[in-house]
Amino acid sequence: MQSKNLIIRLFTIQCLAVVSIAQDFDFFYFALQWPGSYCDLKRRSCYPSTGKPASDFGIHGLWPNYKDGSNCDPDSSFDESKISDLLSNMQKEWPTLSCPTANGLKFWGRKNMELAPSLFWISTTLNLKSQVNLLQTLANAGINPDGEFYSLESIKRAIKQGTGYTPSIGCNVNVWNNTQLHEVYMCVDTSGSNLIECPIFPRERCESQIQFPTFSNVVETQSLLEQFE
Repeated sequence: MQSKNLIIRLFTIQCLAVVSIAQDFDFFYFALQWPGSYCDLKRRSCYPSTGKPASDFGIHGLWPNYKDGSNCDPDSSFDESKISDLLSNMQKEWPTLSCPTANGLKFWGRKNMELAPSLFWISTTLNLKSQVNLLQTLANAGINPDGEFYSLESIKRAIKQGTGYTPSIGCNVNVWNNTQLHEVYMCVDTSGSNLIECPIFPRERCESQIQFPTFSNVVETQSLLEQFE
């Protein structure tokens, strides 16, 4: 664990100078997604080729944005050889869930900053997930992925209490017409290291009470979904 953290710190230090030159945005959106809310949708979803992800929030992305609401997220190619030391950690913390089953390279390589997928961007994003520790933050407030409904405000309050900053919540609706917790957005300064209050929030499409679904086996989920097709 210490060696992994050291690698991440070294990569961050090496790339800070490059990023400071290339910055042309106001802040980052850091997005985490709950796999249970993705996999119970009517569309097909899969585990990555590396196996079933952990029952934890996974990274969706770290995206540069402007205070006027626009973003700067061009498509990027991805060179696996440049991140070999971080690959296993990325597969764990940043899994892709879309079909066809994949190893994550396309998922990691799109919707990111001009330098992406630089070592700075990757290591910074992994560090942010550890810093937020979202699943534990919610559990500390008695909010768990148990299929129960929780108030939107209680979820926001728990995250702000745990991180010190106000989140934005993204919801989707499953085949049972339940509005559910899908994504959590936090804002990060242009260094990529520090959480900040969001200058502007993404538009929320949530009800006042939202479900925090379990992350069930994909085979069980798909058999249930077939009943609605």
